[in-house]
Amino acid sequence: MAGEDWYILLIAGGVFVILGIGALIWGVLEERRIFNALSQKPDLREFTLEHIETPQPGALKIGGWIAIGLGVLVAVTAVILKYTIWAS
Repeated sequence: MAGEDWYILLIAGGVFVILGIGALIWGVLEERRIFNALSQKPDLREFTLEHIETPQPGALKIGGWIAIGLGVLVAVTAVILKYTIWAS
């Protein structure tokens, strides 16, 4: 890689962080929607017999944290490579 290609890694890390934050927000909103639907039902058995077609909120939140961690790792790697290997 040339000396200025570290920007690509930095941008990729930023995209992962943004996608991770989006997944976290989506998971929280999905969880809130499910809990609100549960609270409106007179009997919980009525709700549990229905099939939920949307992704599970826990998976969205875990995936969001993984994406954020990966994005930060890639961004930090880009900065380290810029000031060590590609500095010369």
